[in-house]
Amino acid sequence: MPKSRLRKKSDYTPPPSGTTAVKLSSGRSWVAPLMLALFLIGLVWIVTYYVTSGSWPIQDWGNWNILAGFGFIAAGFGVSTQWK
Repeated sequence: MPKSRLRKKSDYTPPPSGTTAVKLSSGRSWVAPLMLALFLIGLVWIVTYYVTSGSWPIQDWGNWNILAGFGFIAAGFGVSTQWK
């Protein structure tokens, strides 16, 4: 069986030295702090509700305080989708 011809690879040539590096910035530096803040607010809300036996943060809401805490946590997950 005949052999196929060998292909010569082209030599590597570095890019010209006159080019500058491109800075990749997403411009979304607010996402991580906001995400963590919402997670912590939700966690503190729920823990405060349980530790104070329902008298804090808003006594009239009753068990809806748990939903409010999880709402903050869910908002944190929603904001996390914007993180790059």
